[in-house]
Amino acid sequence: MAVWVMARLTFREAARRKILLAALVFGGLFLVIYAVGFYLIRQEYDKTLFSSQRFLIISEMSNFLVMAGLYTVNFLTVMMTVLTSVDTLSGEISSGTIHTLLSKPVKRWQILAGKWLGFVGLLTLYLLMMAGGVVLSVSIITGYAPPNLLAGFALMWLTCLLLLSVSLLGGSLFSTLANGVMVFGLFGVSFIGGWIEQFGALMKNQTAINIGIISSLIFPSESLWRRAAYEMQSPLSGALGGATPFSSISVPSLLMIGYAVFYTIASLFLAIRAFNRRDL
Repeated sequence: MAVWVMARLTFREAARRKILLAALVFGGLFLVIYAVGFYLIRQEYDKTLFSSQRFLIISEMSNFLVMAGLYTVNFLTVMMTVLTSVDTLSGEISSGTIHTLLSKPVKRWQILAGKWLGFVGLLTLYLLMMAGGVVLSVSIITGYAPPNLLAGFALMWLTCLLLLSVSLLGGSLFSTLANGVMVFGLFGVSFIGGWIEQFGALMKNQTAINIGIISSLIFPSESLWRRAAYEMQSPLSGALGGATPFSSISVPSLLMIGYAVFYTIASLFLAIRAFNRRDL
């Protein structure tokens, strides 16, 4: 019961922050610009395409632009996850407000678990709004929807859980600034390693592929996106080997996805353990 109370309080507190308002305003602006831009591109295609392959070309164009939109949404959700959660423990510890919570009949693990659940609820709604907005706008304009949406959205959601768990772990150990540097640093390593692996797969360079795999083992966030892109890419794009900037050439295995799940759970467990042992 205490966990759900903390989750509700965390959700309300996060919802009152100006950063969430800014994220919603600019997220909505992104969706409007995306939908208008997509509509104008579709209108231009309608004027210039008269071949028998018109339907195939429009479908591939739609898939490419959906993946571009979801790529952006994935990045925005990552930023939203880190920026809303990076100081939730370290900030309260440094300000002393954590003692108010600890004075109540609630255990430390319940506080952290409740905060985790509260942020999960908030980030889930944000991801559904943004990713759903991209897919819905394309579906309304063209009637196209990418394949395996459920799997793709689930993998993007798992990225949020991964970053959230690591952010709470850092918050239980470090200051807010050090925690932010750590989380963004890990994300950066994964991001650049993923692109190195993609180019390695394209050029058939095993050393580059190995660098990408190592970076994914250090932090598997980019692997989750590349698997999501693989699930949602069109059959033609998959047959061509994912030869677009927003699809995947080197596809992470299900074993890597399982590793990401383990990484998330282990980070949350270690966060609870570190918070229980921290001298406040």
